[in-house]
Amino acid sequence: MKKYEIKKQAVAGTLESSDLQIIIDNNDNKGIEINLKSSVEKQYGKRIRQVIEQTLAKMGVTDAKLTVVDKGALDCTISARTIAAVHRASGITSNYDWEEIDLWNV
Repeated sequence: MKKYEIKKQAVAGTLESSDLQIIIDNNDNKGIEINLKSSVEKQYGKRIRQVIEQTLAKMGVTDAKLTVVDKGALDCTISARTIAAVHRASGITSNYDWEEIDLWNV
């Protein structure tokens, strides 16, 4: 498994219905910190955080600060947006290795 290092702030996703926007940045060896804003946080906040944390773990990311605005995204979308944000924050802007992360088993 490749370990990704968060080098710069990056954004993935939109604020459209059924999507979510993730802003990711380095967290200076303070672990994973997720600031979640969602109208369904009481019902699904725990699951949203779990999907993000599991995706980050599969990518070897141990230190990241995330601001997440959810607009009703499904698990696969949450994972895909997390992967895209990590790639961008790591400086990888093309040739994503989507198969490296199993989106359906998060």
